[in-house]
Amino acid sequence: MRLSIPASAFVAAIVGFGGTLVLIIAASDAVGATQAQTASAVTALCLAMAVESLYLSWRTKMPVISAWSTPGAALIGASSGFSVEEAVAAFIITALLLVATGLFRPLTRLIAKIPASVASGMLAGIVVSFAINAVKTIPDDPWLILPLIAAFFVFRLFNPALSVLAVLVGGGLAAFLTGRVGGLPAPELSTLTLIVPDFSLSSAVSLALPLYLVTMASQNLSGLAVLRAAGYHPEPGPLITVTGLVSLLTAPFGALTSNLAAISAAICTGPDVHPDPAERWKTGPFYALFYLIFAIFGASLVAIFAVLPQSLILLVAGLGLMGPLANALAIALKDESERMAATVAFAVTASGLSLLGIGSAFWGLLAGLAVLTLDSFKKGK
Repeated sequence: MRLSIPASAFVAAIVGFGGTLVLIIAASDAVGATQAQTASAVTALCLAMAVESLYLSWRTKMPVISAWSTPGAALIGASSGFSVEEAVAAFIITALLLVATGLFRPLTRLIAKIPASVASGMLAGIVVSFAINAVKTIPDDPWLILPLIAAFFVFRLFNPALSVLAVLVGGGLAAFLTGRVGGLPAPELSTLTLIVPDFSLSSAVSLALPLYLVTMASQNLSGLAVLRAAGYHPEPGPLITVTGLVSLLTAPFGALTSNLAAISAAICTGPDVHPDPAERWKTGPFYALFYLIFAIFGASLVAIFAVLPQSLILLVAGLGLMGPLANALAIALKDESERMAATVAFAVTASGLSLLGIGSAFWGLLAGLAVLTLDSFKKGK
């Protein structure tokens, strides 16, 4: 076996886990989760990655790997007024919607028909607050933050995929060496904490529905596109069904929705992994192994994040979403005829509007589609 197979799987796992773990923690904080509940969520998510990637890669003999929903984590992290129990209920509803989508092809086609411009405008509205909050950390600790920002933009010239991880590790070391961190927690093995869901209409509409939409539009459809670009053509339904079922099993432990990977998948599907496309599926089992290791030590990793400066956490979250924000804005504004609708979706979502107990992501999508519909009438004339 070529060394490039486990090496690619390791890089993909590190990028997917280390680069976005801070978003999972931010999402947990936003819904008032305890440190134990956050550790449980991280552990359950890592187990989901391991099970899904191992099974799907082995079953299809393609490099099908999974990830947690990065825009979904941003959505939860930007929300307010919801409890962790309501968030778990939203995760369960989202998982059921994903299973239904996988089983009924018309649902997949319906989601695919949502204009990319409006969906991207909504996504940009969700993540822009993280980018803004990253900038706001500068006055809090300029001697720590400014060098890290400079390092991020220099490092990404050479290795964009690892630039966020480099800032996280470098910032953590700098914080520790300069006395900004009191003391490192003792190592501990992970445990799972069962959270009883609290179903409510507001969380279903404000959290579950937008989470489902961004997971499908920004993650699953993108993940399928990455596989197709690499020459693989799996049947979408079974893949989405499996990720939905696993998400349903892990949701009661606080785990966010899991889905097909896009960025991590790109690392595992190219010719650098193996010149023979039929051999690249073997990255899946190695990827699963690394996530199993992350699951075992998830509690310790969350404990380490808990003692890091809050400004560093906000910075890493914001920098980690700069790429998705730039990509979402580029797609949102690409088609001139849909530019106004996408801008409205962005503005309404970014406003944080809460109306009738329903969050801004839903209203942003609805507003964008409404403007797009009005524009279509003009074109028809």
